[in-house]
Amino acid sequence: MSAVYDEPRVQDPRVTPEAEWTAPPPWPPRRPQRRHPGRLLAAAIAGLVLVGVAAETVPPGTPGHQLWTTITAGSPAATPAVAGAVPQVDPQLAAIQAVIQKANAEQVQAIAAQNPSVMSDTATPAHYQQLVQINQNLLAQGVTSIQLTNITWGPITINGSTATATSYETWVTTFSDSTTMQSTDTNVYALVQQNGSWIIQDDQQPTAAAPSTGQPPAPVAPVSPSAQGTSHNWSGYAATGGSYTAVTGTWTVPQLAPTGAPGVGATWVGIGGVNSRDLIQAGTQDVSAGNGQSQFQAWIEMLPAPSQQVPLAVAPGDSVTVSITQQSAGSGTWQIAFKNNTSGQTYQTTVHYASSLSSAEWIEEAPSGPNGIVPLDNFGSVAFSSASAVQNGQTVDLSQAGAQPITMLNGSSQPLAVPSAIGSDGSSFSVARTAASATPAAVPGRGRGQP
Repeated sequence: MSAVYDEPRVQDPRVTPEAEWTAPPPWPPRRPQRRHPGRLLAAAIAGLVLVGVAAETVPPGTPGHQLWTTITAGSPAATPAVAGAVPQVDPQLAAIQAVIQKANAEQVQAIAAQNPSVMSDTATPAHYQQLVQINQNLLAQGVTSIQLTNITWGPITINGSTATATSYETWVTTFSDSTTMQSTDTNVYALVQQNGSWIIQDDQQPTAAAPSTGQPPAPVAPVSPSAQGTSHNWSGYAATGGSYTAVTGTWTVPQLAPTGAPGVGATWVGIGGVNSRDLIQAGTQDVSAGNGQSQFQAWIEMLPAPSQQVPLAVAPGDSVTVSITQQSAGSGTWQIAFKNNTSGQTYQTTVHYASSLSSAEWIEEAPSGPNGIVPLDNFGSVAFSSASAVQNGQTVDLSQAGAQPITMLNGSSQPLAVPSAIGSDGSSFSVARTAASATPAAVPGRGRGQP
């Protein structure tokens, strides 16, 4: 990422610019049926114009990269929050809900086993053939698994032996490169009775948004920039005044708001970069298209080189622990370790990097591209815990390290992301997104890390 913009400790704000990426080809054309990520990922991306973003903002060649680079002012209308489920007690209504839920579970199984035959008992022959083709397209795009994380119900209408049912479904799709994508869509199912049982004849996704019953997040009280350090792309805590040879932290991957402007957020720990031009860092990144589509990756970066995605799948709600540790004094050898505490998956690598060891950071960031800072997404709140560092050879928590808070400001100098006070355990805090708009600051883009 970069050093902290407007942070008085920064000695030289200029950083060698990182190479721009070449935009990959757009996703395959959308199909009209079942377009949520579990049904057809292409529909989430199709029809938008590619926009250039630096490679360090979203790792090139990933679905997250493609999602962010296809966001334009003319993107589809946002999907509001999904309505709460309405209990259904009528046996016919319950039977319709049950067959839709069974069909969804069968598609999850079909993708996992790469065997579509399990979907045949809940679909008409014509619709089954559509599903077979959709699954083939998903597998060809590198999808390895799909998961239905939420379903709520809209109107269900029965007319003799036919019926229609509306559902609002949230799916998480995982790709072979460990990128995950989340989408919430409206589905309108057409069903028919066959031998006394309901089966699905069609599944369409109109552009009408799901009804919203949730309340928008309350604005966070502004924090005076004079009360703590400020930045135009960092929020969190940074410790200076020692030699830092390790840093670690745990956080929960945020659940992005389904509405609002597109944006990107990165959560990470790192060493260096506050008052130096070097920075080694690792964390997770979320990309929101502002229309219910969002994607998530894990990555590492060593300035001035661009960031690289790592093969660790992360999804909203996952607890992730990341650590960066120098292997021996003066060796320039570092171990970077990730653990998804929710899934149990781990990843670690050893790298060589010349670090000034001048600072340690626990940060929520709005990454940068060649044209400046990318708008920060609406991540709500990110809670850090178990934050520690090795300072002058001793393991210390945030309080013991003398870590100082940093508030992120937008281009109008309004607080955009605000850190809480350090918890009583000395190693926890949270960063809250305010209601302020993510108007970019008039500063050059320098990638991740340089504030």
